[in-house]
Amino acid sequence: MIIDTTFARELAADLLEINAVILRPNEPFTWASGWHSPIYCDNRLTLRQPHIRSKIATKFSEFITKEFPDIDVVTGTATAGIPHAAWVADMVNKPMAYVRAKPKSYGMGNQIEGGVAKGEKTVVIEDLVSTGGSAISVINALQFVGADVQAIISIFNYGFDKSTENFSKVNVPVFNLTDYTILVDVAVEKGFVTSDDLEHLSNWRNNPDTWPN
Repeated sequence: MIIDTTFARELAADLLEINAVILRPNEPFTWASGWHSPIYCDNRLTLRQPHIRSKIATKFSEFITKEFPDIDVVTGTATAGIPHAAWVADMVNKPMAYVRAKPKSYGMGNQIEGGVAKGEKTVVIEDLVSTGGSAISVINALQFVGADVQAIISIFNYGFDKSTENFSKVNVPVFNLTDYTILVDVAVEKGFVTSDDLEHLSNWRNNPDTWPN
């Protein structure tokens, strides 16, 4: 679910302008999963842009204050969600934690850093949602220690049917600052791609594992 459509279009334009998102429908990228993709997203580039990262943190904070005022902790996903979670936790004046993909193999063997106690309410800050696998592993780790995960809040969501299905299984809502559909629309409007590319871009979103065949 998009938090604010007007903001979503503004942020999509920002991401395109700084090459945090690159659309290349005729020269696809290859993801680590082996999928061929007309889009590459690296939201870490927002860290180099104080005005954009501040805008993101402010919108996250406003939404959390309005919709989840009773949370106890702001949790980030390692590693890309960590800085955004830190800025948001500071703005809403709450403790901050982050969750690794798996427990450390040394020291205390922690998977959750900063600490989330049993019964505490938290929202999870994620930079990017594709199939939802990484976010769901974070949810599972938090629920294992008894935390109450109120929502996943992401900067960008591809909107795959697979992710919708995966999140419905853990019964945690997902909210997004912007998404693929809005980004493509803005990209055409701003001239980053042409209207002739829309069919390629739509087909990929609908069949990412087999595209472009």
